[in-house]
Amino acid sequence: MKVGLFGIGLETYWGQFKGLKERLEGYQQTIAQQLQQTGIQVVDTGLVDTVEKARAAAGIFKQEDVAVIFLYVSTYALSATVLPVVQKVKVPVVILNLQPVKAIDYAWFNSLGDRGLMTGEWLANCQACAVPEIANVFNRSGVQFYQVTGTLDDAAAWQEIGEWVAAARVARALQQNRMGVLGHYYNGMLDIYSDLTLQAATFGGHIQHLEMCHLADFHRQVQPAETAAKRAQIYEAFDVLDECPDHEIERAAVTAVALDKMVEHYQLGSLCYYYEGTPGSEYEDLISSVITGNSMLTAANIPVAGEYEVKNVQAMKIMDLFGAGGSFTEFYGLDFNDDIVLMGHDGPGHLAIAEGKPLLKPLGVYHGKPGKGLSVEMKVKHGPVTLLSVVETGHGKLKLLVAEGASVPGPILQIGNTNSRYQFSLDIKTFVNNWCKEGPAHHCAIGVGHIAGKLQKLGALLGMEVVVVC
Repeated sequence: MKVGLFGIGLETYWGQFKGLKERLEGYQQTIAQQLQQTGIQVVDTGLVDTVEKARAAAGIFKQEDVAVIFLYVSTYALSATVLPVVQKVKVPVVILNLQPVKAIDYAWFNSLGDRGLMTGEWLANCQACAVPEIANVFNRSGVQFYQVTGTLDDAAAWQEIGEWVAAARVARALQQNRMGVLGHYYNGMLDIYSDLTLQAATFGGHIQHLEMCHLADFHRQVQPAETAAKRAQIYEAFDVLDECPDHEIERAAVTAVALDKMVEHYQLGSLCYYYEGTPGSEYEDLISSVITGNSMLTAANIPVAGEYEVKNVQAMKIMDLFGAGGSFTEFYGLDFNDDIVLMGHDGPGHLAIAEGKPLLKPLGVYHGKPGKGLSVEMKVKHGPVTLLSVVETGHGKLKLLVAEGASVPGPILQIGNTNSRYQFSLDIKTFVNNWCKEGPAHHCAIGVGHIAGKLQKLGALLGMEVVVVC
């Protein structure tokens, strides 16, 4: 991903105050180097101080297809040298209002005596001067912009800038993602039904419709050597209980290879699925053996959501792109004694964010679903967590619903599902009421770490409302 960087200044100053331009360019070079440390490519068009240079910078940013522009206000500058850039490129703009120091040394400054020296020193520290003018013009021009205020070595400011970079990277990755949808919705689960056009319009990407016969065809192509290799991977990824029948491990391994083949063939970055099939049919056999392979795919940065939950696989993909994981989950129960929310789900889990080694267990029945087979039991790593739900509102829009909390140790329901105990800053009555009143589907994605700030910035870049419950 590429981001744009340009600084602004007033050309008139350079002849009046010797060394000012070079000093400001040095500050901008420091910013460019800091941005590069986040692992992105920085397209730096230098210090823009005329309308002509602004138009040239716009052409470069357009040609390089930058995802976001960082505008460094190095000193006072005319808004006329800013607007041509952002009008042409049409990507979000983050205004960097970063002073070189926390405050001018007043005694030293006032002792300089020379009015020219004093004015030049002031101009090197007056970054905030032009920000209101730029904001005014941006608002009146309908330009989407955000601000970071601080100093060049301000850790909090650079954390915020890093979050903007991370959000821009995720937004760009979503635009390029290929999401597979296999089967159909769980009948009657009205909250999970989704407008696929709205998903594409909001997040971008491509939606690939898949058929069970596609998976069946890949299943028939699986070779014994591929199955043996997958069995070895299963034993490495899971604590496979002795009670797991060998034929079920074999069945899961073959289907896992078939899933890998389908994902590779269609170049999928995420997948949601649900199917039932008639009792004893080939398709029922297939769909009842996908949990193991889908969990392994999820751990390999290809999140898979059951029950054809399109909105939630988008949430899982977002969490995964931020490096937080993103496991399929729902409310399992409330523990009023410990003020804990139990959350989990049957089906795939994100093995990479498990507390300890996930268990692979045999189930004689999948509750509410056809067939039987192997299932995953795991807890999410103890420590800070973030919940994310992609919510489809009653007004034809999507919004992000976010909560930060903690995965805490304690007893869980050992029923062969993902299941964890979560604690929030709100008491569980208030938390559940506040979460539910925003109208999410009953599924959400759980990831490790606190990333509400990044999710808020992603929502801003995508033009989405973001509600943070806690």
